Amino acid sequence: MNGTDAGAGGARGKLAGQTVVVVGGSSGIGLETARQVRAADGDLVLVARDAERLERAADELNPLSTAAFDAQDAARLERFLDDLPGQVDHVMVTAGSPSYTPLAELDLTEAGHDFGRRIAMMLAVARASRQKVRAGGTLLFIGGTGARRPAPGMAVMGALTAALPPLTANLALEVAPVRVNLIAAGFVDTPLSASLLGDQLEARRQELRKTLPIGRVVGPSDVAALALHIMTNGAVTGATYDIDGGQQLIAH
Repeated sequence: MNGTDAGAGGARGKLAGQTVVVVGGSSGIGLETARQVRAADGDLVLVARDAERLERAADELNPLSTAAFDAQDAARLERFLDDLPGQVDHVMVTAGSPSYTPLAELDLTEAGHDFGRRIAMMLAVARASRQKVRAGGTLLFIGGTGARRPAPGMAVMGALTAALPPLTANLALEVAPVRVNLIAAGFVDTPLSASLLGDQLEARRQELRKTLPIGRVVGPSDVAALALHIMTNGAVTGATYDIDGGQQLIAH
């Protein structure tokens, strides 16, 4: 049984009558989570920047509604959530891409914008959730683990990686009884990873298959299964969940 089957089968019916907003829901982790939400009998609202990919996802998943815009525009994202009809149960945000730029090549203005946009996006979702998300629902954000070890090109990502867990914990107190949690993922085999690595992708996959304790590469279905667990377990809030196949346990 693969990760998708395990996640979908185990959660079947658990989201019946619930609505999940997936921001970044047209590809990768967001799209796979949306699929598992539907398999668990939940309803969907899909948001993505790429209108064509969003239309394909909508054709497959039959969401209640879709919206195409750049979710890194925090004010636009907050207005969108405020304007949704009625309340929703969960909001998952996967939008945004990592920046691995060496210091010598760093555009300082852009670096500040990258950091600020990510923080502002979480704040905007949290502020909108006070009226829009039902008590006991969750705000779920995707972060990472890769920048926990210092390395050239990781300055901005390292700072973000360190900032997101305490921000998550603080927001969990501010918007309670809505729950707030963070998934910190290592390498996940997604289209985004493919675009970042280019012709080095297969070599990276082979390296991880040989070195990860789980003996395989983490896929979107693994992260999606964790996302559904967090949505359906009402006792978890303010937490950061690592999912990297044991990547942090390996000496570099």
